[in-house]
Amino acid sequence: MRLKRFQLRHYRNYEHIEIEAADQVNIFIGPNAQGKTNLLESIYVLALTKSHRTHKDKELIQWEQQQARLSGELDRKYGICRLDLMISQQGKKANLNGLEQKKLSGYIGALNVVMFAPEDLEIVKGSPGVRRRFLDMEIAQVYPSYVHELTQYQKILAQKNQQLKQFDRKVHTDMLDIWNEQLANSGSKIMRKRQQFIDKLQKWAEQIHFSITEGREKLEIVYHPSIPLLDDETMVFEQFMVKLTQNQEQERRRGMSLYGPHRDDLQFFINGKEVQTFGSQGQQRTTALSVKLAEIELIHQEVGEYPILLLDDVLSELDENRQTKLIETFQEKVQTFITTTGLESVNLQKLQGAKLFQVKEGWIDNSGYIT
Repeated sequence: MRLKRFQLRHYRNYEHIEIEAADQVNIFIGPNAQGKTNLLESIYVLALTKSHRTHKDKELIQWEQQQARLSGELDRKYGICRLDLMISQQGKKANLNGLEQKKLSGYIGALNVVMFAPEDLEIVKGSPGVRRRFLDMEIAQVYPSYVHELTQYQKILAQKNQQLKQFDRKVHTDMLDIWNEQLANSGSKIMRKRQQFIDKLQKWAEQIHFSITEGREKLEIVYHPSIPLLDDETMVFEQFMVKLTQNQEQERRRGMSLYGPHRDDLQFFINGKEVQTFGSQGQQRTTALSVKLAEIELIHQEVGEYPILLLDDVLSELDENRQTKLIETFQEKVQTFITTTGLESVNLQKLQGAKLFQVKEGWIDNSGYIT
């Protein structure tokens, strides 16, 4: 897939811009705090309707404006696809080829993206919440129905937690039983989908990591659900219900639901040692890189096309070996958007033909190509 052109109106620090993108590599150059990251974020939001940087949609709207609008024209193997996303204080409206989508699950998945930014190191060494968000965002664009299931689960969880906090006011046990059954039904499906995704990601990440480290390191990704995952979905549901029933008193005392997908986590191991705790900075960085490159191949395997790659100021963070491996991965097969403060630390020989854009104070100028 290729993003041929896209427009932003009242997005972050951009009043109105329109960009004609090259089919291969697009590089946005400029000092810090000019809007380069905002630009890549906007492509991510156009794809997933959410930012990778904030949970607050109002932060995406330009100061003193009522709404932001993002539009794009995407060339896919089955033809041209037009995306239009409106973000306002009242919510979002998503249009696909001129038709408004009642549910975001009908929109997400039309544009597939993989974002790689310096903060992605937090996937490896950050909190479980960061890793759960990573899982949810990536699964959603490959399997759009996951969005609906996750939304349902979050609503049920909020309602159950509200009931638990009111337990001192004689909340009836049978009401909690209803929430538990709904939570277990929805949560079982989410955990099984997460496990399936991790199994596929593991296969690609292990191969890529082995290659980057020239055979010295074996990477393993382990999913830790709070409920044992069995082969049969009915048995997972039953195990979930048993866990909730056994710990009902504990949940009442704590005033919150203690088991389910909202408590899941991931672990990364190199040669049997946990990377979060025992890995060096270089190993943690290589793990994050391997996971992101694995995402590219996984999406290609699942949807039949390569996603668009967004590299936010990461090339300068990588040594020559990792930078070369990354460039070789996307060269000639993945449309890529790169931000950087300068070209000094970039392997220009590997990026000949890339289209250059200068970014300054929310304005973008095409400045030619790398020759």
